[in-house]
Amino acid sequence: MPTSSSPVPLAQLPEPVRARVVALTADVLPALGQLPPSLRRVASFAPARRARLGTTAITTALRDEDLRGRVASHLVVQPPSTTTAADRAAVAWLLRAGAWEEDLASALAEVAPAAPSREQTEVVRLRERLDAADRAAREQRAMHRAQLDEVKAENTTLRRRLGEARAAERAARAAGEQAAAEVAALRRDAGDLTAAQEKEVRRLRARVAELEAGTSADRRAVRAERDEATVRARVLLETVIDAAAGLRRELALPTVTGAPGDRVEAGLSPGVADGARVLTGASAGLLEQYLAMPRARLIVDGYNVSKSVWPTSPLEAQRIRLVNGLAPLVARTGVDTTVVFDAGNASGARPVVSTPRGVRVYFSPEGVIADDVIRDLVGAEPPGRVVVVVTGDQAVLADVTRAGARGASVDALAALIS
Repeated sequence: MPTSSSPVPLAQLPEPVRARVVALTADVLPALGQLPPSLRRVASFAPARRARLGTTAITTALRDEDLRGRVASHLVVQPPSTTTAADRAAVAWLLRAGAWEEDLASALAEVAPAAPSREQTEVVRLRERLDAADRAAREQRAMHRAQLDEVKAENTTLRRRLGEARAAERAARAAGEQAAAEVAALRRDAGDLTAAQEKEVRRLRARVAELEAGTSADRRAVRAERDEATVRARVLLETVIDAAAGLRRELALPTVTGAPGDRVEAGLSPGVADGARVLTGASAGLLEQYLAMPRARLIVDGYNVSKSVWPTSPLEAQRIRLVNGLAPLVARTGVDTTVVFDAGNASGARPVVSTPRGVRVYFSPEGVIADDVIRDLVGAEPPGRVVVVVTGDQAVLADVTRAGARGASVDALAALIS
């Protein structure tokens, strides 16, 4: 009985079984993709000719276990008919799944139930070799005829192209002669220019030179005016800056502390630490440039981002990976960062999140979704401050954009924290 380690060689199978193996392989040959050189031409044949003309090439190629496995994969998707014992034996030999050795042995017993004598076996073997040699000769002749037909077709095409090239050459030669005649006529016409025309040309050249000189003078005047305006603007700017600095010293204004969103965050359930702000629709590099701007604010829709980036992880693991991933970004850019997680309708204590320095984490109040908290945080910011909101919720992005914030895609943030 054959085993999976040493299956029955294809050449030792009965002729009906070999024929079915070759036919099944020929049916799926074009769908296998990359093929050995010996099978590439066979795959281009019509379906009826593949098994008939490519028997030798297919039989030889099936010695490769990888090719046989790819054929078996296609047969699993589209199982063939197994109405006869030869069909069952061929499918078992190709698929080699489950108890295929028993199935193959049973089918082979039906195909050839009586064990032939040694002389009969030798006669059958020699006859099969003769048949194989005959098939190979027929295949070679068929392939040679096909190649001859291709060469004849190519020769016809080359002849036609040669005729077209000769016709194009004659047309080009005629066109060149006509163009040479026209050039000669133009030269004769150019030689007939009158003195008045030459005088007009000189006058026009002088006018052009005069206009160019005027244009140069105008450019110098505009450049001088622009430089003067720049100097005036810089003087005014330095005056305003000095006046603002003096006013701050005179009023003894302290450094600004806190943020406009502190009142909104005061009503949220903290998950520990400081917080976030987010951007939408920007590339990772552009997002990081925004976050590095002075006093930039980043707001992150917690679960919306974590479920998009790590969908298979538990919620607790998602929270930890998101918060820890934001820490290096905050350290690089110094952005004021807040992460808002949706607590839903759950009551009681919120999960405690260990937050790194520079990142604030909050849970939405009971009965309030995180989207509304993010809208409130954006609405509390003054106009002109760089506020970036990261979320995949298009409705939230539309609302915060109308409120003056910038939106950033989840993919852009994921590229910075992964």
